[in-house]
Amino acid sequence: MRAYIPTAAACAALALAWGCAVPAAADSGPSTAFTITDPRITESSGLAASRLHPGVYWTHNDSSDGPYVYAVDSATGKTVARVTMRGIDPRDVEAISIGPDGDLYVGDIGDNLGGAWPEVWIYRFHEPAHLRDQTVDVTRYTVRYDAGPRNAEAMMVQPQTGRVYIASKNEDGGGLYRGPAELSAHGVNLFRRIADVPWVTDGAFSPDGSRLVLRGYFWSAEYRWTGGAPHKLTDLTVPMQPQCEGVTFTPDGRAVMYSSEGRNSQVWRAPLSGSELPDSVRTSSPSPTKGGAGTPQSGGSSQGGAAGQDSSSGGGGHRTLGLGALALVGLLGLGLRRATRRRRA
Repeated sequence: MRAYIPTAAACAALALAWGCAVPAAADSGPSTAFTITDPRITESSGLAASRLHPGVYWTHNDSSDGPYVYAVDSATGKTVARVTMRGIDPRDVEAISIGPDGDLYVGDIGDNLGGAWPEVWIYRFHEPAHLRDQTVDVTRYTVRYDAGPRNAEAMMVQPQTGRVYIASKNEDGGGLYRGPAELSAHGVNLFRRIADVPWVTDGAFSPDGSRLVLRGYFWSAEYRWTGGAPHKLTDLTVPMQPQCEGVTFTPDGRAVMYSSEGRNSQVWRAPLSGSELPDSVRTSSPSPTKGGAGTPQSGGSSQGGAAGQDSSSGGGGHRTLGLGALALVGLLGLGLRRATRRRRA
C-alpha cells in the first residue's frame, strides 16, 4: 500500500541518513544483498525465498499492477520469470509466502479504505519447477475476520502446520489473526484474532517455524513461536528504506531479508546470531559460505491475548539502531498525517 506522504518522507530522510552513517558492507548489521532492476517492479510489497530455486526470491507489486508474481535472481537482481495468475483481478496484493507443500500463497489483503471491504482473498498455486514467463491456475480463498473488516499487509504460512496467519495494520496497533486449520475454496474462511501486534507491514516465519519476524516502517521484531502463538524475543536491526514493506528469512534461516517499494529498490540482508537464530540453525553447524542472499554464492499467549514477552533476548548488538530517533521521526510523520486529516475534515 502506498505510504502517506509524511511517513514516506520520514523513511526517505532516514534512509539517506543511514546510508551516510553505516558502511554498506558492515558484517555486524544489515548490508545490501541485491537490487531489483526490473522496471516493472516499482512497488515490491512482499518477499518470499524460493524453495525450489536457490538464490531466487518471489515478489509482487502493490495495487497498481495486474495478476503477476515475479521471480528475481539475487545474484543479478534480474527477473527470471513473471507468473500470471489466470482469471484473477487483484485489488490490493500485499503479501506472499510459501507453504510446507511448496505452494505459493499470495495475499490480496490490503484495504485502502481502512477496513471497508467485507472480504479479502488469498490465491494459491504450485511454485513453478521451471523459471520462465507463464500463466498458472490458482485456488482462490475468501477471507473474513471475526471482528469485521481490517486493513492488512502481512500474511504468513506456518511451515510446520501449513496454517495461514494475517497481521492487520493500524496506527494504534494491529492484531494477529489465525485462519482455519485448512483453507477451503468453498464458502468463507474466518480468521480469528489470537494476539496483539504493532503496526505491521509484513511478516515471515523461519524455515523451521520456530521464529516469526514482523516488520513495520521503523522497526523489526522477532518472536519465538510456541504453542501456536508468538512470544516476543527481541528487536532486530532494521535497515532504513524508502518504504519498508517486505521481509523474509533466507532459506538457511541465518539471516532476514528486507525489501522496499520503489524503482530499483534494494533488498538488504541482516544476519542473525545467538537466540535470534531459529532452533534448527542453533543446533546445526555454521554455514560454510557467505552468499549475499543466504545461499552459496547467490547473492505462551492465550487466544485473544497479547503477544507474550520472552526473557531470552540474545543478539544485543543486533537491536534497532537509533531507536529513539526513529521513533521521533515516526511520531512526527503520524502527527503530520493526523493534522492533514483534520485539515481535510
